[in-house]
Amino acid sequence: MADATSAINEQRLKSGKHPEKALSAAFVRTVSEPGKYNDGHGLFLRVDKSGAKRWVQRIVIKGKRTELGLGPLSLVPLAEAREVALENRKIARSGGDPLRAKRETQSVLTFEEATCKVHEIHEPSWRNKKHAAQFLSTLQTYAFPRIGRIRVSEISTADVLAVLQPIWLEKPETARRVRQRIGTVLKWAIAQGWRQDNPAQNIGSALPRQDKTQAHRKSIHYNDVSGFLEAVKSSGALMSTKLALELIVLTATRSGEARLAKWDEIDMENAVWTIPADRMKAKKEHRVPLSPRALEIFEQAKQLDDGSGLVFPATKVGRPLSDNTLSKLTRELGYDAHVHGFRTSFKTWAQERTNIPREVSETALAHTIRDKAEAAYARSDLFEKRRKMMHGWAAFLCESASKVTRIG
Repeated sequence: MADATSAINEQRLKSGKHPEKALSAAFVRTVSEPGKYNDGHGLFLRVDKSGAKRWVQRIVIKGKRTELGLGPLSLVPLAEAREVALENRKIARSGGDPLRAKRETQSVLTFEEATCKVHEIHEPSWRNKKHAAQFLSTLQTYAFPRIGRIRVSEISTADVLAVLQPIWLEKPETARRVRQRIGTVLKWAIAQGWRQDNPAQNIGSALPRQDKTQAHRKSIHYNDVSGFLEAVKSSGALMSTKLALELIVLTATRSGEARLAKWDEIDMENAVWTIPADRMKAKKEHRVPLSPRALEIFEQAKQLDDGSGLVFPATKVGRPLSDNTLSKLTRELGYDAHVHGFRTSFKTWAQERTNIPREVSETALAHTIRDKAEAAYARSDLFEKRRKMMHGWAAFLCESASKVTRIG
């Protein structure tokens, strides 16, 4: 009797007499006879001769009858199939196209795919290849393992928190950069119409307060700089490395500004080094007055000319010195300082040992004036005043060097 009832129920299912929720989870799991088994809202389970089961919905879209594949039973359970079918009917009844909505959803990139796209778009505008590489590498390291495969339209605040929380206090600077870069990718997703909000911008209150005390670049006292230069000159480093490092100290320039110096930037006759805007942090051309010792360094560097145009070439023709080469030499000489820190040594000397106005030393360091009103009127680069100051700095180092006790 039970078998007969079961057969009758299955026959009704096939005939479509139950318009809504005609199927049960147990039935769709056990049915094996090939055929179509209706559930409601045009949804039916199709069982193939091979035993494969998949969901199909018969629906009218803008007056045209069509069938939509909703996926295999192994991936789409009965409850989910019903939800999708009902949503499709609502879209179709309001004049929409579920097929188009499905295609648009499928076209939404994953976070990893979107990151690569944003990286490709922004790469030409980044200052150097290092910044471009860091944008990608930090997200590959910290974001991709957790949200790389999630579509950008589905990333939630919880997802972003899952990326940031493990490193927020342990690596605060890295965490802030990762947050900013995730935000950049999601801003692009908003522009594509794939989402309305940016969870990377809305999680400030959900993260603990970071210690905002700035970690300054390590430097040495200006009285010890001459001793450092003597140690550099006496070291076994390559001549290119020694000359570049001394020039950085004498001119208070940044590492990249000096390492990438080219001969067509140097005016030996007028003792001026003009650094082009594309190599300056502020993207503004910077003239550097050269002291007599700085001119001597450039004269010595002429012996290193490999035809590449670089003043301080590396051992490989056409390649400049790396920042790591200069940092490594500094460490090997026993100095706990960053190459960038010699700018601090110069600045402190100017503050404590001279009566030079602040704006002169700030201009020598190529710092941008933050006050927009002041910057609008400050159009001079104070070159002649800076020339006197840089001569004074070089003279101080030379005088101090004469007092350094040499051993051996």
